[in-house]
Amino acid sequence: MQGEFKTPKPEISEASFSTRPSRRGIPSFKKPELSKLKPLRRPSRSAGLIFIILFCFLFGLAGGLAGSAIYDHNHSLSTASTSQKQQYVSNESQLVAGIAKNVGQSVVSVDVTSQATSQDFFGFTQSQDQQSAGTGFIINTDGTIVTNRHVVPAGTTQVSVTLADGTRYDNVQVIGRTSDSSSLDIAFLKIGDTKGKTLVPVTLGDSSKMQVGDKVVAIGNALGQFQNTVTTGIISGYGRDVQAGDQSGVSDTENLTDLFQTDAAINEGNSGGPLVNINGEVIGVNTAIASGAQNIGFSIPINDVKGLISSVLGSGKLEQPYLGVHYISLTADVAYQLNLNVTSGAYIAPPTDGSTSIVAGSPAEKAGLKEKDIITKVNNTAVDDKNSLTSILSRFKVGDTVKLTVIRDGKTITVKATLSAAPQS
Repeated sequence: MQGEFKTPKPEISEASFSTRPSRRGIPSFKKPELSKLKPLRRPSRSAGLIFIILFCFLFGLAGGLAGSAIYDHNHSLSTASTSQKQQYVSNESQLVAGIAKNVGQSVVSVDVTSQATSQDFFGFTQSQDQQSAGTGFIINTDGTIVTNRHVVPAGTTQVSVTLADGTRYDNVQVIGRTSDSSSLDIAFLKIGDTKGKTLVPVTLGDSSKMQVGDKVVAIGNALGQFQNTVTTGIISGYGRDVQAGDQSGVSDTENLTDLFQTDAAINEGNSGGPLVNINGEVIGVNTAIASGAQNIGFSIPINDVKGLISSVLGSGKLEQPYLGVHYISLTADVAYQLNLNVTSGAYIAPPTDGSTSIVAGSPAEKAGLKEKDIITKVNNTAVDDKNSLTSILSRFKVGDTVKLTVIRDGKTITVKATLSAAPQS
């Protein structure tokens, strides 16, 4: 740090004159004659000029040395900073490359043949085969695969998967799909015969630990033809609710809740692929992209799927826990619009189409839940923007009994509900 240098002044010690009386008495002094006094000599001008020049030279030399040292220091800092940036970029590239290599071997391309019905010019219904492609990832060495429900739609007749190394399996069956009305767009596949090949499952992470700004990597079968395409980005948001459908607009839209938003490029064909954190752990299932926008994609948090994974790996079939309510996820804005004092939770809103928000015969009805109830907790987990009601319930198994904390008419009550298996339609 540059500063002002000052020459230190010499220290001045205190002194006293000796006043001890002389033993010889007081001597007499004569005043010196003025003519005999010698005047003090002043330094000559030439001597002063030499002194100034010498001082300037020495000061300039010291300044030059100091400036050189400062330049060398700053140059070293600049060089170190550039080196650190290059090292950071290199480390990040190596990190992404490692994730792509390790997780990529567990990512599969999914090719699907399904029956589609349409009407011809004369109004007659006809069926025809249609081809589609998506992505999935292996969760068990026996060949169990997670993908999206819309990747293997109702009417699917043939499914094949291709590994990263090009190995293709045609004997793939659909173990199960979540209900069409479910906000979890998930399906499970199973390779019938791995032909002795060792399959590598992914490692599942904890999606609840993800924060906005965290680095993520998406891997998928982009456009259905560019296998194991790798893109990077960050978590841009969480707790997103969207309506999703195919780009043709022919199929019905689906309401998806509690999604991650990411700016990692997710393209057609990426559906069902993994969203991975920097530790190489799957924290989401890529599901949808925003229409009319750039780099806005959505993924289902993996914690919302873990209950289904446990069910499939444990029993070999998909059983989704089911409460049986239609609700609105509350935020401060939604609560203001609905004139509610509670800003988070699952609001069982009265329907406007004459139907009911409590499904007849469901666990919700048996537990005594009513319209306008607000579910704020499931056991000890709060229902909020990071944990929707659906996502929390998906972590349980069919047959589990849960305690629901409910606000009804301004009062807090608790009720118990035993979860049943969700209907398939």
